[in-house]
Amino acid sequence: MHNIALEYRTVYLLLGGNLGNRADNLAKAISLIRQSIGEIEKISACYETAAWGKMDQPAFLNQAIAVRTTLSPLEVLDQALNAEKVLGRIRKEKWGERLIDIDILLYENEIINIENRLTIPHPEMQHRKFVMIPLAEIAPDVIHPILQKTILSIAENINDILEVKRL
Repeated sequence: MHNIALEYRTVYLLLGGNLGNRADNLAKAISLIRQSIGEIEKISACYETAAWGKMDQPAFLNQAIAVRTTLSPLEVLDQALNAEKVLGRIRKEKWGERLIDIDILLYENEIINIENRLTIPHPEMQHRKFVMIPLAEIAPDVIHPILQKTILSIAENINDILEVKRL
């Protein structure tokens, strides 16, 4: 019998939502991620942020998590999209209000660009406090594979003026 060792990778995800019971939706998302993507290694605090890109909507709750997975980046994406669907996510408009959003920020130190499907690292993460502050809490020393700076140093030097409030 072959004993194939599974290779575990760490993927960093950002969870967010601004409709319904936001904290409950994040908790449900984490539970689905645990079942379908892998073992949760770290979870940031919840952060409340004014909506980004489209202002006339409720504030978001965001949380970053580190997940140990054997899945490929595309498999992680498919499972994340499926979890969003299970939780009732309807994609109406870009930056619109939503029950839940699960974004892949980093997958190990890989750089991935599959046109119209998946870009890792997340192309806008370094410009958004609501992404970088929770991520810096759980992965301060991780190096952004393109910018070659630590997550903490990016978070500390960000120009985004939206207030991100730790709950």
